[in-house]
Amino acid sequence: MTATDQAAEPPIPLEPGLDGGDPTAAPRWFADYPLASGAVDEMCAAPGVLHPHWGYLARAVAGLGEAELDRRGQEARRLLRENGVTYNFYEENDSVERPWALDPIPVLFTSAAWGEIEQGLAQRAELLDLVLRDLYGPRTLLRRGILPPEIVFDHPGFLRPCVGSLPEGARWLQVYAADLARGPDGGLLVLGDRAQAPSGAGYALEARTVLSRVLPSLYRDSHVHRLALFFRALRVALARLAPREDARIVVLTSGPGNETFFEHSFLASYLGYPLVQGSDLTIRDERVWLKTLDGLAPVDVILRRVDDGFCDPLELRADSLLGVPGLLQAVRRGAVAIANPLGTSVVENPGLLPFLPAISRALLAEEPSLPSVPTWWCGRADDRAYVVEHLDGLVIKNIFPRTAASTVVGGELSKAERAELEAKIRAHPHRFVGQERVALSTAPVLRGGRLEPRPFVLRSFLVARDDGYVVMPGGLGRVSASADRIVVSNQLGGIGKDVWVLASEPERQVSLLAPADRPLEVTREGGDVPGRVADDLFWLGRYAERTEALARLLREVLLRLFATHRALPGSALELLLRAVTRQSDTWPGFVGEGAEARLAAPETELLPLILDPRRIGGLRFNVDCVARTGRAVRDRLSTDAARVIGAIDRELARPSDLASALEAIERLVLLLAGFVGLSAESMTRSQGWRFLELGRFLERSVQTIRLLRGVLLPATGSVATPASEALLAIAQSLRTYRRRYRSQVQWPAVLDLLVLDESSPRSLAYQLVRIEALIGELTAGAAEPQRSAAERLALEGLTLVRLFDVRALSRGGSTAEAMAADASTLEAFLDRMTALLGALAEEIQRRWFEPAELPQQLVRLA
Repeated sequence: MTATDQAAEPPIPLEPGLDGGDPTAAPRWFADYPLASGAVDEMCAAPGVLHPHWGYLARAVAGLGEAELDRRGQEARRLLRENGVTYNFYEENDSVERPWALDPIPVLFTSAAWGEIEQGLAQRAELLDLVLRDLYGPRTLLRRGILPPEIVFDHPGFLRPCVGSLPEGARWLQVYAADLARGPDGGLLVLGDRAQAPSGAGYALEARTVLSRVLPSLYRDSHVHRLALFFRALRVALARLAPREDARIVVLTSGPGNETFFEHSFLASYLGYPLVQGSDLTIRDERVWLKTLDGLAPVDVILRRVDDGFCDPLELRADSLLGVPGLLQAVRRGAVAIANPLGTSVVENPGLLPFLPAISRALLAEEPSLPSVPTWWCGRADDRAYVVEHLDGLVIKNIFPRTAASTVVGGELSKAERAELEAKIRAHPHRFVGQERVALSTAPVLRGGRLEPRPFVLRSFLVARDDGYVVMPGGLGRVSASADRIVVSNQLGGIGKDVWVLASEPERQVSLLAPADRPLEVTREGGDVPGRVADDLFWLGRYAERTEALARLLREVLLRLFATHRALPGSALELLLRAVTRQSDTWPGFVGEGAEARLAAPETELLPLILDPRRIGGLRFNVDCVARTGRAVRDRLSTDAARVIGAIDRELARPSDLASALEAIERLVLLLAGFVGLSAESMTRSQGWRFLELGRFLERSVQTIRLLRGVLLPATGSVATPASEALLAIAQSLRTYRRRYRSQVQWPAVLDLLVLDESSPRSLAYQLVRIEALIGELTAGAAEPQRSAAERLALEGLTLVRLFDVRALSRGGSTAEAMAADASTLEAFLDRMTALLGALAEEIQRRWFEPAELPQQLVRLA
């Protein structure tokens, strides 16, 4: 909205009683809202005076009251937390995950004002698309002197191998985003362009989803333009790039370490495309293929979320581990389409901004509707002199890609820092621009029960269609982390804002899927599982079982510790504490050097083992492993299962002592059981589900053997009965045992229940039956003359269990010699089973997760 638009209707003064209720509510929330000096505000035209289109929201919010609005804000944070909405930031060469922040007060635009913005954005997208066609084609802008060659050829975004990679006339800019801000005069300016892999559309959709739940009546009655049409247009645009109707479209991500990985996974699930990494793709005969467990599947379109220079280590950045060698050659051959094509980041160069008006006149024969922020390129002598002279009032940027944290505000420099910057500018003037320090418009943010203004930036999104561009109504708003910070960036703690474009009448419901123009063929395919994804699911199952086993053991330990307050020598508690070390492999713990002192004061060892994420093998460490692998395959899980993974990740973040840790462990056990149940009830019986289950059953077998080795084997004399009962309780089998036997706990009966009983879901035999069945399903149809190595190992393990005679253990009587012989027999059996399960895990890894690469020809020979 421009300043003229804002004055089109008379503003609404905020008077007591505006909400029709408490006469003091409206003044407190809005009449006392402070306006920032020198900046316009998105909500207020003057102190205590609203822009007209904010009137209904103001009345509704004032009617909610402070307490209720605060509760709605907490509800929004809860939903974001449960949905696993995160934004990673980089710290000391590492990626740190943090929850994404969203303010519950939306920013409003009228349809009329937004219509003007749409026209300007569409014009800018068309212009930048033509610039890309020219730079990677005839280069008339350079030949005519409209654009200096230094800006293009010295910019890392200009990728020479991409010249001529697209057919003549093909559109380069399929997806585009622009960062907009309103200046002191009320007009909108473009702060920057996002052309290679624009992020934020998924966060905008998540913000809309959350606010429509937190403020349902307000959202419904405000008649907000919906976002589904934009995402439907995105699906149509990607399908249009494909050479065939049944095209395979994938979303290429750099992995969970990326700052916006949540969005990658979220969009892949929402759009219905596989989420892949570079290692999941390969080149064969100059075509891109997805490496699935069923073999190679052709890929037609890639929606990339990886910076273009990293996409092909063969022709672009040789140090990249994120891309696909030979990808650019496949693009040249027309075998695959990429949105956006490699090389588009050159138009993100801020050095282009001073030349865009001239470029627009040359290519479009018109002036830009949306002006850029005033920018001076230091490669021109006059501009350089202006920048150096007015450094205090400018923001200095390097034309090379940089984070927002590297933006230099001239007025904040010391004398020495200013001299150093001037020297850099004079040494390489073409690499720097100076931009006017715009007093950004402000938007209201709910903080501490009050509204306060924060600098506001809007990222708008566009997707190409045959006759132009479709603009997302609204976009992703962001406000600064503090009122005095002029740079608005997620990496610097920025806060998200939903942006509502208000329609004049209710919006109709729109499906994400385009109407079918031909009969739909019913299929049960669409579940392509790359080996990496199967590996992650397999380890998610293993980590979940490993975490549950340790949590159940620790729960039993803490319950007994709180009852006795100390571990007496030779007691069942001492035995269980030693089992904790063996189960978790956190040596020396309660077993190695110094164990006696730790047994005397077990809380000194237990608390860090439970809560310290750096304690390898500890409970928090394993919880982090569950969360990490769960995030990596989020798009393969149901929404509820993914939410449970998020809850598991948060569960051990709060405890500070053993009592609160026990409460957290109780909840953790239930959450892990809930994840298993949701996975069983919501995942189709595809290969992905089979590997998740295979990991679970294999790990439960390993953990059962460890429990038997750590608790049952050392249990002799008077401690045998309480230790056996503890073992049964940990394995959730104590009640079953009591129903079957009305006598003292004895080894043969315990081993029958925990090792041989194929009807007991906690027994070793049950796990091996399921493992053999799953491996049989995975290898079904394979043209092999005999059983595979994995099948043979699973069958050997099951046979070994079935042939194990627990009755023979009691025939020697109860003498010390007989019990020692029984323990030796059991230990030998457990050793053999451990070796078999280890060999089986290695075979699964070798067969399915490390497929042998076939030789490939990357260059066609004459």
